[in-house]
Amino acid sequence: MNGARARVAGRSVVAAVLTVLLAGGCSGPPQPQPQPPLPTSETARSELIKAAQQVLVDRCMTARGTAGQPASQEDALFGTDPAELEVTLATGYTVRTHTDGCLAQAHRHLYGDQARWFRAEATVNNLRPEAQARLKDDPRYRAALARRAACPEEDTRCARESGLDDVRARLEPARLAEVRAAHREDIATYERLRDRALHRAARLLAGRPTPSQKGPAPS
Repeated sequence: MNGARARVAGRSVVAAVLTVLLAGGCSGPPQPQPQPPLPTSETARSELIKAAQQVLVDRCMTARGTAGQPASQEDALFGTDPAELEVTLATGYTVRTHTDGCLAQAHRHLYGDQARWFRAEATVNNLRPEAQARLKDDPRYRAALARRAACPEEDTRCARESGLDDVRARLEPARLAEVRAAHREDIATYERLRDRALHRAARLLAGRPTPSQKGPAPS
């Protein structure tokens, strides 16, 4: 009788263990955390990315300070010369940046590819200057520009009557549309990487108030 009872008890223990294991197996791997809600306005989205960037920069600067690195605060933040990345814009200007500073490290965390983000951002931020540079190819703009240049200094009436502002306002939208079409791949890259940064910023700052949520500073 004692042996029979022992066998029954042993079977009960095995059954209980199997039940627990099967229940745990059915639960599957841990589910990913839901994406925090994203701001709806462009201003709030920009603030969220800037706030996350500041958190990352602060962490990096603190880590470099505690590591006793001899670089100055400016070098730690922006990087040391020479700049490793550069892009020459259609306007003729060349923009450069570093890859070894805390700001660059924050960009890599948020955007994934610092070089691609740098090129895309520099291009998109200069679409309007490029469109304005193209206005010089239009004879109507050049004529208005010459009339404005002939005006005596501080002669606001002459400047107004030159028609330069009206000509620019009339011609610039079409030139801007041309520029945007020419750089549609850069614009698509900019939007894709910025969306990535927005989601990473939201996860990084989940539960923390953004600058727009903190309200005005006390006077």
